Amino acid sequence: MAGTGGQERIDALVEELNEHSYRYHVLDRPIVDDATYDRLFRELQQLEGEHPEFVREDSPTQRVGDRIAGDYESVAHRAPMLSLANARDADELAAWELRNVRLLGVTADAETVAEAAQTAGIRYVTEPKIDGLAMSLTYEDGRFVRAVTRGDGVTGEDVTHNVRTIRAVPMRLRPPADGAAIPALVEVRGEVYLSRSGFERLNEQRVEAGQPVFMNPRNAAAGSIRQLDPALAAERPLGFFAYSLAAGGADALLPSHSAAMAWLAEVGFRTSPEHQVHATIAEVHARCLDWERRRPTLDYDIDGVVVKVDDVDVQEELGTVGRDPRWAIAFKFPPTTATTRLNEIRVAVGRTGSLTPYAVLEPVEVGGVTVSQANLHNAYDIARKDIRAGDVVIVQRAGDVIPQVVGPVVDARDGTEREYVLPLTCPSCGSPVQYEAEEAILRCPNAACPERNLRLIEHFSGRTAMDIDGYGEKANRRFAAEGWVQRIPDIYRLQAEQVASLERYGATSAAKLIAAIDASRTQTLDRLLFGLGIRHVGEQVAVDLARRFRSLDALLAAAVDEIAAVPGIGQVIAESVHAWAQDPENIRLVAELQELGVSTELPEGTLAGPATDGPLSGATLVVTGTLATLSRTDAQSLIESAGGRVTGSVSKSTDYLVAGEKAGSKLTKAQTLGIRVLSERELYETVGQDAPAEALA
Repeated sequence: MAGTGGQERIDALVEELNEHSYRYHVLDRPIVDDATYDRLFRELQQLEGEHPEFVREDSPTQRVGDRIAGDYESVAHRAPMLSLANARDADELAAWELRNVRLLGVTADAETVAEAAQTAGIRYVTEPKIDGLAMSLTYEDGRFVRAVTRGDGVTGEDVTHNVRTIRAVPMRLRPPADGAAIPALVEVRGEVYLSRSGFERLNEQRVEAGQPVFMNPRNAAAGSIRQLDPALAAERPLGFFAYSLAAGGADALLPSHSAAMAWLAEVGFRTSPEHQVHATIAEVHARCLDWERRRPTLDYDIDGVVVKVDDVDVQEELGTVGRDPRWAIAFKFPPTTATTRLNEIRVAVGRTGSLTPYAVLEPVEVGGVTVSQANLHNAYDIARKDIRAGDVVIVQRAGDVIPQVVGPVVDARDGTEREYVLPLTCPSCGSPVQYEAEEAILRCPNAACPERNLRLIEHFSGRTAMDIDGYGEKANRRFAAEGWVQRIPDIYRLQAEQVASLERYGATSAAKLIAAIDASRTQTLDRLLFGLGIRHVGEQVAVDLARRFRSLDALLAAAVDEIAAVPGIGQVIAESVHAWAQDPENIRLVAELQELGVSTELPEGTLAGPATDGPLSGATLVVTGTLATLSRTDAQSLIESAGGRVTGSVSKSTDYLVAGEKAGSKLTKAQTLGIRVLSERELYETVGQDAPAEALA
């Protein structure tokens, strides 16, 4: 192919590939698969290699250019990139509104401000405040020409070479829907960001390469944009959300911020998500709280909500004070990451003997909660991330997730930090520990280990097992300190007089606890099996075993092959159950429970676990987040009574996700997999029950 034919094909491929890129990176609605895109891209590369004279500036092959030499060029902004004043509650939002109303010459006070704002024609727009790197993009005659960082607000740095690599940044603006001409000069401001999932992958890659981890997605995005080599930036999954039109709006006759956002979406930008117009500041505050609740479920970090006066004329009348526009404010959320000193690495002994390291921290506020301990996962993870006692570490807490140590701040080290040494013995009983390479964990093999038994007793008495009301962790450790409860059977030897003799226990509360213990003697076999803490035996496996063997004695006598033959069990679980049943300590445990009157059989006509028919028969559900009228256990009981099965993680086999407030990553995964999401109210309706008025819609 030669001459104009080559140019025509190149032009056609550029147009087609740019359209596919726009649909994929901006609209999230691709119409071709990756293989098709790659085939067209390779064809374009080949043609451009044969006809370099026809290469276009907006060709997708030109996004990654040459490495720049030396420092970045400083560029003065046409208009300053202003900062925002902050608000943290409804009162501060109301005070901001009152100041603006008075600046517009309208008499008002705290009682009349809402009506006065409407009289002044004030409407508001809210949009999530993406926690990334502020960027100014300039387009001349519709073509991308420059990207400049915010810098000090007056002068920034030219990072065009790296921003070109971001697929969500259009190289050429699309014609508006109304066919109007694009202004000769357009300046778009927005946020370069890194998704949470991309951030996690990037940090994993850095750990594997022996490089220090980034503290948060914002730092990672900033570090990517400041690379001298654009090929490095291109390797990182950066995105871009446009949040304002700094130049070109007047020429396009756009009267409001919301109109400008709609226009930006038309010409090819991914705009700040779900911006919404509000008539009152009360609506604004409700929207801010809604975004704060949804924050853990997003795949990008937000650190607040930006609130803007919508009308451009009103914005101009309000003006700026110092470096803050009076017409905009940021409703700020507590940060989800922080740095603090890791004072010590300790080990917790679990109910199955697993030894789990955790960090003892100098208390620090993260996500609105004071954190003094954090998860370290396992010894392998500590070594992989090179976390040391004495390190300044990055601590992360999102939503209601257990705080975890992301990694150390290596540059803060002074040489006094101490590398973690694997314990050779159990910190509770002193038994030599075993290392299990498959799970990368240490385990105490001693079934009589005091701490292991304390954890097991807590599990045994819990709501999802024997459900002994009033027997929690504090009570368990108190009884252990008195020497009354060291093993599970000791629970059933407690006397009301003993308990009543303790401080803060009266005769009534002691009698209630003993009654709850007595009631647990008749719990179903599946709950007993789950409560015994047999490794790999979760709630559903316990149900399956109870239905098949119907008594603990029959299970103890079963061969590995018999256990493995139970549907859903498999060889690994079967071997674990059989090994547990052969341990003399566990044989003695079962005998003692039987002597103490604990039921170890499933009576005739009794069905273990959930119902086998009902509106949710055969369906698998996951419950996540906080529900208004149901605890997690209550929700599980409701589902099981309707024939459904509850599991802990979302997968392709999940039929429904029941999502409450602060649903977290499970909601994101369910949406990605196309799994139907039920609200609390919809769950009630699905099982055929009337939903309480308080149930979440």
